[in-house]
Amino acid sequence: MARTDPEGHGPVRFGPPLPEDGLPVLPELAAVLAASAARADSEPVGGGPALIEAACGYWGRRGLAAAPDRVAAGPGAPALLLALTAALGGDVLVPRPCAAWWAPYARLLGRPVFHVATPAESGGVPDPYALLETVRRVRDEGGDPRLLVLSVADDPTATVAPPEALHACLEAAAAEGLHLVSDETWRDTLHAPHDTVLLSPAEMLPDRVTVVTDLAGALLPPGWPAAVARFPAGEAGDGLHARVLDVLTALGASVAGPVAAPAVYALGEPEPVTARVAATVRLHARVAAAAHAAVVAAGALSRPPQAGRHLYADLGPLRSALAAHGVGDAQELEDFLAARLGMPAPGGHRFGDELGALRVRLSTGPLLGVSDEERTECLTEPSPLELPHVQRALNQVKSVFDDLRDDARRWEPPR
Repeated sequence: MARTDPEGHGPVRFGPPLPEDGLPVLPELAAVLAASAARADSEPVGGGPALIEAACGYWGRRGLAAAPDRVAAGPGAPALLLALTAALGGDVLVPRPCAAWWAPYARLLGRPVFHVATPAESGGVPDPYALLETVRRVRDEGGDPRLLVLSVADDPTATVAPPEALHACLEAAAAEGLHLVSDETWRDTLHAPHDTVLLSPAEMLPDRVTVVTDLAGALLPPGWPAAVARFPAGEAGDGLHARVLDVLTALGASVAGPVAAPAVYALGEPEPVTARVAATVRLHARVAAAAHAAVVAAGALSRPPQAGRHLYADLGPLRSALAAHGVGDAQELEDFLAARLGMPAPGGHRFGDELGALRVRLSTGPLLGVSDEERTECLTEPSPLELPHVQRALNQVKSVFDDLRDDARRWEPPR
């Protein structure tokens, strides 16, 4: 997350990686990887038959029927999004804020990227009126918007867009002839799955949506890059699938042979995988709720986290206290919090927010301990928040934010 210009802070071209779960590799996954370690070749471009079949089964269990000729695999979601952007052409629209890795790949291709405001209740999905106005303005200025990237379960905001907000956005996108890429990396990390309604855009707009899922979201360690894409049916889907495979071939972007085996195993969702996913989600949900409570109690603004391993906070109400520490923008906030919390705290400018907005994404993985033993204990302990090392980490978060709250009160003008 190095600055590109130490004096002016930017432009920031590359952002932080996905929030990691901070946990040791599932032993069953490690065994599958070890058994395939002697494989010296890569998967065929787009994925071999076993990987494609496993991806079809994964989506079928989520109500998204997928034919093998409508699925492609790649070495991580960024490679798939790069190929999709190249294949679709035109300008790219993304929500503000959005995942840090979306915009750089469009810019790498020389494609303009336009950020669209999101509604107050959730991130990841643009406000429909803001979307229509942005498309109109871009076209008036000679642009050619063709692609909208969105996420119902969102990084960085950790929110889940309600179905009605998604439906309104999709109606606007369809009216403007946009193709949509739905990043569903975090769909399996809902903190309250029985109380949260998550619909894929592909369920509402099946002929215009390509779904991309990075297995690092819930199924594989982030260092084992593998992702899958599901293309729409029909002639348009045929052509897009073929063009994406052409781009992946040109890039040499294939899933590594040894990684394919654990990807197939994880996509099949055997009991060890589903049990680990459920335990991991419960753990991060508890830690995220505790961190959120500490942040909000200090006066910062943050939507309650609903998915993922992170939360997104707006420290605008603490601006006076931060100014006393020499913090006036998101890059300075990132530096300040990273030093005091002892963990990465990427500023909102890395996710498309304005540099002057004091926003930050905090991840829960670093709060689980510093050793594999401590992190494993978090999974097996019925009350992980009571573990001493987790308590210390959360107390550090609370202390840093409480100090900012107290400083802000001292700087308040007398009434």
